[in-house]
Amino acid sequence: MDTVFFYAGIYLSLLMLLSLYRAVFGPTVLDRLIGVNAIGTKTTTLLILIGLLYHRVDMFVDIALAYALLNFIAVLAASRYFQKRKGLYDEGPPG
Repeated sequence: MDTVFFYAGIYLSLLMLLSLYRAVFGPTVLDRLIGVNAIGTKTTTLLILIGLLYHRVDMFVDIALAYALLNFIAVLAASRYFQKRKGLYDEGPPG
């Protein structure tokens, strides 16, 4: 069963690269925020998979929950900031 968890973690890491592309090269701020939020969600799942691999799920669940809460608050704060600046839907420089 550990092999399944290992390959699931590798697959999840590859999916995180796609979200990283969206977070770096997203045409709008909203695309970048969604990319960062997706990376945070996948990282939470990856932490649980690491806990399953090390047979210490109890410890890694606590770490994953704390990380998920921080990720949620950070994305919420960033979206609120950009909404107040009226730059959430603005596109990059013309051209």
